[in-house]
Amino acid sequence: MDTGDLGPIDRLLAERACERLIIDFLHRLDLGDPSSVAELFTVDGVWEWPAGDRRVEGREALGRYFGSRPADRLSRRMTSNIAVTVESATTATATSCFATYRVDGHTEGIVTPRPPVNVGHYADTFRTVEGRWLLASRTTFLAFGGPTERLGDTKRR
Repeated sequence: MDTGDLGPIDRLLAERACERLIIDFLHRLDLGDPSSVAELFTVDGVWEWPAGDRRVEGREALGRYFGSRPADRLSRRMTSNIAVTVESATTATATSCFATYRVDGHTEGIVTPRPPVNVGHYADTFRTVEGRWLLASRTTFLAFGGPTERLGDTKRR
């Protein structure tokens, strides 16, 4: 780890930029335009889930993936314990814990509370590109996971 060229303020700014990326990711996915999440990744960025053998590689593919999210999906991700490690002036890693609450078939109003459909942690790597911190990779590790309920259905999918 070569962080000798970083003073305490530069390290703090890098940590905060990476924390902000994690938060922006969640806000865009849950509250904004899901396809815009891809803009937070490097051009060759990767999102993968080792359990389930899923991998999406490249900003264009990530845009299609996030843009294919059902229009009637209601979700909220609670993220905590964000720990960023700045490795150099241009690279960093982070681990954060999350719980995802999600249903499909939402049209309006408040949904009766349900348990989270996924609980786990993210392992992220970050890189600066033209002075901007971006996600180079996000790996999702699930400790608990289940299907997304469709409102109005008696079965879960």
